[in-house]
Amino acid sequence: MSEIKAVILAGGSGTRLWPLSRAAHPKQFLALHGDDTMLQATMKRLHGLSVKSSVTICNEEHRFFVAEQLREIDKLGSIILEPVGRNTAPAIALAALLSSEDDLLLVLAADHVIQDNAAFTKAVADAIPLAESGKLVTFGIVPDKPHMGYGYIKRGLEKGVGFVVERFVEKPSIEVAQGYVHSGKYYWNSGMFLVKASRYLSELRKFRPDIHEACTSSIAEVKADLDFVRIDSEKFKECPSESVDYAVMEKTDDAVVVPMDAGWSDIGSWSSLWDISQKDDNGNATHGDVMLHEANNSYVRTDGKLVAAIGVDDLIIVSTKDVLVVAHKDSVQNVKVIAEKIKSEARTEWKNHREVYRPWGKYDSIDNGGRYQVKRITVKPGAALSVQMHHHRAEHWVVVSGTAKVKNGEKIFMLSENESTYIPLGVVHSLENPGKVPLEIIEIQSGSYFGEDDIIRFEDVYGRVGV
Repeated sequence: MSEIKAVILAGGSGTRLWPLSRAAHPKQFLALHGDDTMLQATMKRLHGLSVKSSVTICNEEHRFFVAEQLREIDKLGSIILEPVGRNTAPAIALAALLSSEDDLLLVLAADHVIQDNAAFTKAVADAIPLAESGKLVTFGIVPDKPHMGYGYIKRGLEKGVGFVVERFVEKPSIEVAQGYVHSGKYYWNSGMFLVKASRYLSELRKFRPDIHEACTSSIAEVKADLDFVRIDSEKFKECPSESVDYAVMEKTDDAVVVPMDAGWSDIGSWSSLWDISQKDDNGNATHGDVMLHEANNSYVRTDGKLVAAIGVDDLIIVSTKDVLVVAHKDSVQNVKVIAEKIKSEARTEWKNHREVYRPWGKYDSIDNGGRYQVKRITVKPGAALSVQMHHHRAEHWVVVSGTAKVKNGEKIFMLSENESTYIPLGVVHSLENPGKVPLEIIEIQSGSYFGEDDIIRFEDVYGRVGV
């Protein structure tokens, strides 16, 4: 029997869940439904299956999120870095080319919710004989209502536990979707697949030889970098961007859909997150420090300050450290319009949170002015910032808690709580936490420019020298 290799697609920016999901920290790395991040929940979902290995494919910018979150649950596996996004057909091709030809690739998106893991496991296990016989299996979600936000798959003749795919349908109008659901012959297109590696590559070569050739060239000389697999950046940039549906599934004669009724959601909007959240007697779903009075059917989330909602119905209220969004549930699709407007105005809120995660910990930009910026920096035990210098700013560090090992020019010394050091502009420096508890410092920057691109790295344990 062929062995299953999990392929987790962890790209994407998730702008429809802005301001919580942002380009530098998208939804797959957030805990939106439960205690685990969506990536972690996806990996844990494999527990009931016989999976020999896993590969996660992500944008290079997000590599440390993937490594850290999978390491936390002891499911690291292999991580392929895409230098640029090229959609799902090339991503799956990279995984297939770096697998044994008989491997069954279970392709999953890292940002889906499955509430019935037993039903998910059964559907995948039932589909294995079809995939082993050379069929390209996609999983169709049994719809419980008309939905305009999903594509649909129409089933044809019965084939084992599934059905021959008659056709794929783009996102329909609500009237058309009602007809689909009423007929019982249509499923939501989940974007999950089970295919033999060699079979996928042969169909890709047949229908999209340009994608196959570009991906093959990209992996001719792969390089290992810490936990990551790096492909040829320039050759991969030449690869066309295409979804697996358009490139292969809509063209092949061997597409089969296996029904899955497992409480699936792609959490494509705030209203869909409200749909699957636990609610009070008035239909409200809350997260964080929230107080409600005469509120109904609303989703209210805060990551910090108290949010009070009074006399409101059908609202989405999301508060982060730097953004407050209030939207009617019927208008949440326009959240991405605001995010795009912010991007076009060269503001930073579309991409970064005020609190930014790094492989060594995180920092929170708590104040700033014309010639200064203040950050609260948290360094994990045993972690270290790069040996670096700045051309445009000086820094003053004050230890709030923990112990810091500091390199300041030629001097190396320890700092404890309430102790500080000053690092002049142009001086090489580094910060390390040699202790067993998190190190917290307040960093006061003064100068003419505070961008992250004013970091000149000389040494870095995370391989970021020159980045």
